[in-house]
Amino acid sequence: MEAAKKPLDRRTWLVIVLLALVGQIAWAVENNFFNLFIQDAFGASLSDVALMVSASAATATATTLLVGTWSDRVGKRKLFVVAGTLIWGLTICAFAVLQQVSAALARDAAAAAALGISLTIGFDCLMTFFGSLANDACFNAWLTDITDETNRGRVEGVNSAMPLLSMLVVFGGAMFLMIVGDDGSVTYNYPLFFTIIGGVVIATGVVSALCMDESHPEPKRDAAYLDELLWGFKPSSVRGNRMLYLVLAGYCIFACAMQVFMPYYVLYLRLPYILGENYVLVMAPCIVIASVFTILYGRRVDSQGFSKTITLPLVFFIAGCVLLTAITAAPGVFIGSMFMLAGYLGSVACFSAAIRNSTPPGHVGLTQGIRIFSVVLVPMLIGPWIGSLVSASSGVIGVGVVGDDFTPSSLIFIAGAAVSLLTFVVTWLIRKEERA
Repeated sequence: MEAAKKPLDRRTWLVIVLLALVGQIAWAVENNFFNLFIQDAFGASLSDVALMVSASAATATATTLLVGTWSDRVGKRKLFVVAGTLIWGLTICAFAVLQQVSAALARDAAAAAALGISLTIGFDCLMTFFGSLANDACFNAWLTDITDETNRGRVEGVNSAMPLLSMLVVFGGAMFLMIVGDDGSVTYNYPLFFTIIGGVVIATGVVSALCMDESHPEPKRDAAYLDELLWGFKPSSVRGNRMLYLVLAGYCIFACAMQVFMPYYVLYLRLPYILGENYVLVMAPCIVIASVFTILYGRRVDSQGFSKTITLPLVFFIAGCVLLTAITAAPGVFIGSMFMLAGYLGSVACFSAAIRNSTPPGHVGLTQGIRIFSVVLVPMLIGPWIGSLVSASSGVIGVGVVGDDFTPSSLIFIAGAAVSLLTFVVTWLIRKEERA
């Protein structure tokens, strides 16, 4: 076991909470509002949106691998986090002027729309580059550097709760910038919205520059950069770090299960025969309850370890999915969502802490890239297609959600639960590895 590190002080906790929350707020904007923006502002097609999402996912994965490995070699994290966060905020602010720029450079409305779509996709990739550089690669590497097995569960309990809490902040704030047309159509004051979010991210970069301490990882220069980059994908590395790759495999399966229904979750809740536009009244308290559970459960992860704590959140997750499949009344949807979200966040906290505990010294930054590849890129390429096929085969088609005649079926939840059962196979292998 590695030597125990100095306990985390209040200033360090401030940096952790601020960077985790604001980073996830920025990602929530990218994942939810850029898609709306490119459609509302430039009339983009669903294929344009799909291209933007795919390009962003590929950019995030490549950036985390490349920059994470680079930060290992130079033995620095803070410089990347601070500089990346500041530029990340500036790139978000740039979206506030894309409509004016495209209109000024184009000769007519059609050309302006085409240029606007191209600029949005390009700037999304640019924003993703700096966001992944700061958050996915170096902030997460810094978290691994400054924590140990005595506090990683607690830190991950907080860190894992931030993606859903950030959605509450973003959607709640966006309500004040909503513009309802005479025909009932809804759009937003995008220039002000992006300026505010970008400004918050820039301010976070400034606070980080003042309050964040460098973790001083040992520079790793005993191999060429390309060799170091490919180290995590070599069979010898997998054999030498079996626990890390078993945990990554389990997390990958669980993330695939989540992606079966999560891209369609809000669409499902918004269906008129489920919750309609009042879905926020159910979703918001569920997110708060699940987040509180995860923050508290992180302490148990520290005291009892991964193998003894992963089962409960997985059971919660499956139970919630079963309830969401079987019950469409509001009370059932509330209870199902509460269990599903608590299981989701609790499982993520367990897996994330176990990855940090299994990370090989000298490869902390690189491991962040392997993590993104395993639990973000691969699940995004697999899970949504399963959900789409399940809904298409159920015959629930034709209501016209998001203009593509796709309406998610409640069967997406039981499909996600079925995929998650494979996680138990990996957790059994992990326990076997621990006893070896």
